[in-house]
Amino acid sequence: MIINYITGDALKPVGEGNKIIVHVCNDIGAWGKGFVLPLAKKWPRTKAVYLDAFKSATPPQLGDIQLINVEQNMWVVNMIGQHKITTRQTKGGIPPVRYEAILAALRQVAVIATELSAAVHMPRIGCGLAGGTWDKIEPLIQDAFSPVEVGVYVYDLAE
Repeated sequence: MIINYITGDALKPVGEGNKIIVHVCNDIGAWGKGFVLPLAKKWPRTKAVYLDAFKSATPPQLGDIQLINVEQNMWVVNMIGQHKITTRQTKGGIPPVRYEAILAALRQVAVIATELSAAVHMPRIGCGLAGGTWDKIEPLIQDAFSPVEVGVYVYDLAE
């Protein structure tokens, strides 16, 4: 399984056909920094679906996903892969990223991408505000997508 690295914007995914953009959200219903800001500006429904879910009797848990159709042939997946929002809020100064939750979410995305015949696009998930490291995230992507035949694209913004 090959991860395609691209310099560009994950909100402007390359290629033809169905596309799924994935990103990491926290488990407390806080939306307001990082990748989600331009995401919500482009597709406000992504934020609304996320926030509404935290008003329900059973709010999203680590490892859950929300699949949102944002336009024809384009979906966004909010992956709950971060516990709280800062290292100060977690016990023992552990970064908010939860690798096992990201893996669980990515495995669900792999199934959906196969069903939709969609390529998967993402920024370097879990490595910004969540405090994760790419050397731990990249193997999770490999693990989740190795059993399926979908394109996976990781975007780095141009300097």
